Amino acid sequence: AGRAMGVRGAKRHLKRINAPKHWMLDKLGGVWAPKPAAGPHKTRDCVPLIVLLRNRLKYAVTYHEAKMIVKQRLVAVDGKARTEMRYPAGFMDVISIEKTDEHFRLLYDVRGRFAVHRIQAEEAKYKLCRVKKVCVGTKKIPYLVTHDGRTIRYPDPLIKANDTVKFDIDTGKITDYFKFEVGNLAMVIGGKNSGRVGVVVHRERHPGSFEIIQLKDANGQVFSTRMQYVFIIGKGNRPYVSLPTGKGIKLSIVDQRASKN
Repeated sequence: AGRAMGVRGAKRHLKRINAPKHWMLDKLGGVWAPKPAAGPHKTRDCVPLIVLLRNRLKYAVTYHEAKMIVKQRLVAVDGKARTEMRYPAGFMDVISIEKTDEHFRLLYDVRGRFAVHRIQAEEAKYKLCRVKKVCVGTKKIPYLVTHDGRTIRYPDPLIKANDTVKFDIDTGKITDYFKFEVGNLAMVIGGKNSGRVGVVVHRERHPGSFEIIQLKDANGQVFSTRMQYVFIIGKGNRPYVSLPTGKGIKLSIVDQRASKN
């Protein structure tokens, strides 16, 4: 509506109640939540660094402490020191704290929440990126765009949308790629089955609607999800990143109880 006079510019606030559920902020901890800055991941699919430092890793107790930590350039996301504590870290991002010699990768647990998964220094050198599109740019230079907003030029011509590339953080180059095809291992990154890991067994094409992908987990359970939620993480049934506890297998309530006992 052209008539409606609104507020101009970016929204700078986020109410606690409206913050994404997977941040797991208690609703009585104040009115506000940290609003993620604009960045490579969407507000609903990210964790700001302050939530990681304060609520997950417990390195800071207060807002101000978290700010002091990032301002000293102690926290790096994908090998780059980030001084904005509202910086949105998202799926597959590698968070490194050099002072404590710790590295974490953000992956989903079976409940669809971000698991801050501790990894070795060797694994922190690369990440997997889902290819969103492949295009040809100026002067006929081919390039691809990844799920975390990277543009990588001159990719292998066999890489297509929905595939996954193994990205070397230091050099910024693609070192390997995994095709989106039946028989490869994938993690679900959205929807009800978010965080589950399984091998792609079938792809249903629905022209004009959502393509449905069927996956089978290590326990033999078959589940399906939309194509845009499928993130290939390895060739065959071998994952190329270490998985958080539970290995992406969703247990029924009965199995959960049995495993606890």
